[in-house]
Amino acid sequence: MVRDFPLALLLTVVSLLPGFHGDGTQLGDLPARPYDALAVLVVALESLPLTVRRRWPAAGLVLVSLGFALDQLFTYHAVAGIALPIALMSAGAHLERHRRVTVVLLSAAYLPLVVALDRLGSNEGPADLALFYLALVLAWAVGAWLRSTRAAEAERRRHIAEATRAAERTRIASELHDVVTHHVTAMVVQAEAARYLTAAPERLDTALSAVTDTGRRAISDLRHLLDLLNPDHDTDVSTPSTGDLRTLVEQTRSAGQPVEFAEEGTPAEPAGSAEFVAYRVVQEALTNALKYAHGSRTGVRVRHGRKEISVEIGNDGSGSRTGSLGGSGRGLAGLRERVEALDGEFSADRQADGGFVVRARIPTGSPS
Repeated sequence: MVRDFPLALLLTVVSLLPGFHGDGTQLGDLPARPYDALAVLVVALESLPLTVRRRWPAAGLVLVSLGFALDQLFTYHAVAGIALPIALMSAGAHLERHRRVTVVLLSAAYLPLVVALDRLGSNEGPADLALFYLALVLAWAVGAWLRSTRAAEAERRRHIAEATRAAERTRIASELHDVVTHHVTAMVVQAEAARYLTAAPERLDTALSAVTDTGRRAISDLRHLLDLLNPDHDTDVSTPSTGDLRTLVEQTRSAGQPVEFAEEGTPAEPAGSAEFVAYRVVQEALTNALKYAHGSRTGVRVRHGRKEISVEIGNDGSGSRTGSLGGSGRGLAGLRERVEALDGEFSADRQADGGFVVRARIPTGSPS
């Protein structure tokens, strides 16, 4: 209303200026009548309701239409008559309910106005009256088009918001899966092994200390993840990269998994998200090795090229399923999505000897 009031006030003031008397719409082609006190009321009724044209479009349109009819019947022919197409356009754009009823009632009200003007001696022919009616219809149609455009844009934004929320939920689920599954699997394996060490207190103490250390790392990583998910987090918060792979391998070895680690080349600068994705590939593959092939010899090979990082993690499948908690398939599927999002290649295949190999080729985005 604050934004629309200046326009309504401007039309009122201009219409009342002596130089603009009788310069408005002349529907009945009748001679203009000098302004009097009633003219001020008619002009105000015709233009001031534009103040509510968006807040209460139906009420504003009815009042403007009534003022326009009085303006034509009293032959003031005020400039404020331009308020009628503006009110029609606003109603077409903002009216929510009873749109068809409004159109029918306004169209029906046009006929009595035409008849009254004819009795006052109007010289307008049927073609001119029909053309004026079509002009009013066009104003409504423009408003209706604006309404449909606005609704389409709102629907597009809603779909974008839903897609964004779904992508964010997927990202959070993937991060939680990677962090929690790895540490919890290691803890289960370590706790399972501790059950058989009751006769060796010193080894049992070492095993339980390993479980405790793994739990602490899990809490630390979860806090780090929550910091990253916080929209107000410090942009300097680091994410895991290939430089942390040796630590990851040592953690896996402490859980009882023999791991051979080999790294070739030097990480590219800058490697973008490639190092983070490579870390997650190794982490998930080692987690699966703990779950489904505990105790089997596992090899991790990472090669840094000029434009890509190649990762291969494999085991001979000779271990046990001591740490298996049941899989949902989300881990490998999430890795495939992450790698392919960087235009890389990912594969996870079971070998003829019962082993399992995970391979990934991840472009770094570095210049050639």
